[in-house]
Parts: sequence; structure tokens; C-alpha cells
Amino acid sequence: MLVKSYAAAVQGISATVVTVEVNCSKGIQFFLVGLPDVAVRESHERIISALQVCGYKFPRNRIVINMAPADIRKEGSSYDLPLAIGILAAAEQIDSSNLSKFVLMGELSMDGSLQSIKGALPIAIKAREEGFKGFILPKQNACEAAVVNDLEVYGASNI
Repeated sequence: MLVKSYAAAVQGISATVVTVEVNCSKGIQFFLVGLPDVAVRESHERIISALQVCGYKFPRNRIVINMAPADIRKEGSSYDLPLAIGILAAAEQIDSSNLSKFVLMGELSMDGSLQSIKGALPIAIKAREEGFKGFILPKQNACEAAVVNDLEVYGASNI
């Protein structure tokens, strides 16, 4: 099943929306494309651990993840949350019907807790500009993002 979640890449004081497309199909492989740096590629191991500790099953399928636009470098571990949620939705372990309304950002610890991110304010501003309903991010960053009006901000402590 093909599912899209949304994140953002921060360059200086501006942000660009990143579409995280996840497809689960028959097979056992994991591909991550779209110019991710090493920290983003390493998210695979953090996500597996976080999902298992939190009672989810990491799908034993062929998982292909595209982070678009491909010409923008995706850096850091703050893409863990949109990747993990995209994987769960594509594997039909969670409902994906409202996923397109939110920007998701957050680094996952191996126990499933969320660690703070950099750039919450420019991401929140971009989310509002692009018409997203809300922004889900680590609770440590919720106050920073909440200064943006007309955007629902949800601070989460874990996946």
C-alpha cells in the first residue's frame, strides 16, 4: 500500500515541505531514496527498535521510501517520526486517513520516545503556509511551534 506523510527540510531560516512516500509490497528489502544523509539512512535501525518496544511489528515486506523533492538534502534524525508513521500506515497497522493533514517531525529513541528537533518554528510557519491543519512534533518543541497562529500543534512524548 502506498502512503504519504509529510515532513520538512530546514535551510537557514526557511523550510521546504518534504513528502515521504512509503510503499510496502511483497519481498524483504528496505530502500530509502531522495537524497537522505547518513543520519536519515540510519533511521531504519532506530525505527525498528522503537516500533518493537512500543508493541508494533516492523513489516517483513519490501519497503521503498522516497523523500521528495529529491534535489533537496535531507539531514538529521528528525525524519524518524514521519518515516515510522509512514511505514505503519503503509503496512496498514494504523489509520492513514488524516495523515495528509499534518506535518510530522521528531527523532525516535530506541524506546519510542521523541527527542527534540531543530527548526520547529520555520517548519511550523511553512506548514501553515502550505495549508496543513497541524504539526506533530516532540513535546520539547511544542511551545516554539505554537507561536504560529492558525496551526494546531501537538507535542508528543513518544510514537
